[in-house]
Amino acid sequence: MKDVTPLTEGWTLRHAPAGTVPAPAEAPVGDIPARVPGCVHTDLLAAGLIEDPFRSRNETAVAWVGRTDWRYDTALGPRDTAHERTDLVLDGLDTVAAVHVGGVRVGNTRNMHRSYRFDITDRLDPAESTPLSVDFTSAYTEAEAVRALVGDRPNAYPEPFQYIRKMACSFGWDWGPTLVTAGMWKPVRLEHWSTARLATVCPLVTVDGSTGRAELRVDVERTARGGGVLTARARVGDHTASVDFDGDHAALTVEVPDAALWWPRGYGEQPLYEAELELLDTTGAVLDRWERRLGFRTVTLDTGADAHGTAFTLAVNGEPVFARGVNWIPDDVFPSRVGPDRYRARLTQAADAGVNLVRVWGGGIYESDDFYDVCDELGLMVWQDFLFACAAYPEEQPLRSEIEAEARENVTRLMPHASLVLWNGNNENLWGFRDWDWEPALDGDSWGEGYYLGLLPRVVAETDPTRPYWAGSPWSGGWDHHPNDPAHGTAHSWDVWNRADYTDYLDTVPRFVAEFGWQAPPAHATLRRALPGEELSATSPGMLHHQKAHDGNGKLERGLAHHFAVPGAGPENFDRWHYLTQLNQARAIATGIEHWRSHWPVCAGTVLWQLNDCWPVTSWAAVDGDARLKPLYFTLRRLYADRLLTVQKRDGRPTVVADNQSAIPWDAAVRLRRVAADGRTLAETTVTASAGARSVALATVPDELLPDAGSGKEFLVADAGELRALHFPVRDHSFAYPAPRYDVETVRHGDPAGVVDVVVTARTLLRDLLLQADRLAPTAVADQGPLTLLPGESVTIRVSGWDGVGDGSPASVRDALFMVEPV
Repeated sequence: MKDVTPLTEGWTLRHAPAGTVPAPAEAPVGDIPARVPGCVHTDLLAAGLIEDPFRSRNETAVAWVGRTDWRYDTALGPRDTAHERTDLVLDGLDTVAAVHVGGVRVGNTRNMHRSYRFDITDRLDPAESTPLSVDFTSAYTEAEAVRALVGDRPNAYPEPFQYIRKMACSFGWDWGPTLVTAGMWKPVRLEHWSTARLATVCPLVTVDGSTGRAELRVDVERTARGGGVLTARARVGDHTASVDFDGDHAALTVEVPDAALWWPRGYGEQPLYEAELELLDTTGAVLDRWERRLGFRTVTLDTGADAHGTAFTLAVNGEPVFARGVNWIPDDVFPSRVGPDRYRARLTQAADAGVNLVRVWGGGIYESDDFYDVCDELGLMVWQDFLFACAAYPEEQPLRSEIEAEARENVTRLMPHASLVLWNGNNENLWGFRDWDWEPALDGDSWGEGYYLGLLPRVVAETDPTRPYWAGSPWSGGWDHHPNDPAHGTAHSWDVWNRADYTDYLDTVPRFVAEFGWQAPPAHATLRRALPGEELSATSPGMLHHQKAHDGNGKLERGLAHHFAVPGAGPENFDRWHYLTQLNQARAIATGIEHWRSHWPVCAGTVLWQLNDCWPVTSWAAVDGDARLKPLYFTLRRLYADRLLTVQKRDGRPTVVADNQSAIPWDAAVRLRRVAADGRTLAETTVTASAGARSVALATVPDELLPDAGSGKEFLVADAGELRALHFPVRDHSFAYPAPRYDVETVRHGDPAGVVDVVVTARTLLRDLLLQADRLAPTAVADQGPLTLLPGESVTIRVSGWDGVGDGSPASVRDALFMVEPV
């Protein structure tokens, strides 16, 4: 059996002595303790040699780090004489590096998204330690050299990220800082083995829908030092199969009768089977072992033509699924800091909000197996982009061979995961070629089409044919239609945020909305931590630095102006500006998702941009860079629940919509009230909307319940059990809101400690009441987001992480309560 020696301790970092980039004045002199996995920035931070780039405007002060060459050093122990061979295995190097053992170069790397293995048996001294050095060249140096070789290409940002196989967003994005990293971002180890080892294991899972019989087919490749007949033995649960190798390859199938099926969240359970593959020598001794958890299910993608255009509907085990999705970006700009616990926390937040699909976006990374393990357990379907985003990518060497090797390795690595349901070729590049003036600028040069329509579908077909492949997002399925035609395939809706009001979401019914979003600042406590000592305002220096979108604040203001009186930019108006921009974000997303869900099955999914942030920033995220939940998160929890009640226009008149994505029919008895601004009920009735399993039902609103369309003094309330939908016929700045009056009571809990109930009782209409619990204490978290109360109604908001001591009076709670107020 092979032995493994992790190489996590004893590393040092220094500016590369023989680097191609001269040491800048800021570069430290001498050795710095280093941590592996890690990166240069995290090591410099731990040593106190740079300020936290997430705080204030320190990002710009550490820009020199990414333009500098670095060297990591450690010592390897004496050669392992109990085994025939020792390999140095580097699971991830960021990015361009030369690896030296005993002063001799054993290999070079130029791809952050690949692993590397070097035979160093003969480089190790049998009695003495041997130095190991990894020299990193600045990613800028490499990218600029490749650009000079292959020629310039257009992209969406002024950084050379498409010329190097590295996490693109480390070069900055419209939500991320420019912090160009270097280092060993994944584990490093020595593997000691004899005779042979498992080189590649490709598990293909199939299920016969008519018999329920499942199969695991395993294609295996070995690397061997000697001859002899070797055996591969596979096990899934109690079922086994074995086969002798024919040369260096073997294939075997394990049958699993009556396998329990894996389902997405909300559609069934997520049973996972322990699978094992062993490599045996002629005596039956185990030489190597591969272990994973597998789930059995089928996944198909319906892209058939119909009366509405071209479908894009995922089906699992034959069941069409409405995708309640979020886009995922790297959870930290320094991804080595994201471990199993953080993945579980963030993905659990997604699941708790009703999410059933997570799209891993193409400007980031192929996440670690820890990420996909949690998705397997939680029933979160994964849409996996190949790593291309917002740029024309050269198809020449040295990039092409790196891209093919990267794709083959990561398809093989990730294919055991039941949660993975779709491979996607790129983010916005097919669209960019057509709409962003790339085509004339390229003048015939390669730009990536050969990857998305040729190389990548071939890799998937050869390696992982049980999953669908889609060429890009957005993509209409072919050049016969515009790449971002909402009637065909996947669509991105960004003109609304960039140029219009969110009510424009109501104008189209895309087949699948793979990206759409609206910005808002992070939580107040997040800003206070990230901008220490700064007097906050919408235009304060730190706020502007932590707003990376082009004209982001201008778009926030214009978006507000459609609905509210825009607060002034000064510090005295910041609290109001902060509340209203967060509320506007939640309102915008609700407008889109309620509308698109109401048109299921024509529209088969919405994927919010974005779930998470990689640092504290004004962005489209629902969970901010300090892991605090923005109001959008709580709104998303309502929008992605199995049952959604909403009021939508049909044929120009308000209509009750009961969207039932559960397996249980829903006969919704909906209480309708036409209510005056002062809270009086003007008319009332009950209608029924009967929605079968996974279906949508409509109920007409009687004429006498329709609010006066122009007066701004009445609105419609629809209640079905605990669900409520509202319809205001005019925008907020035209509605006659009363001055809010309400009572507040706080109730401390002894068990559990640190929990306080805040009880709010409305004396007038309270529209979108929000308790910003982090204003009470940075650790405080409320269990609810914006909600509307009618006069006489009460709500109990549970606050955890706060014992109420010192700030427990109703008066102080009032300072943390916000709501829509009259103009």
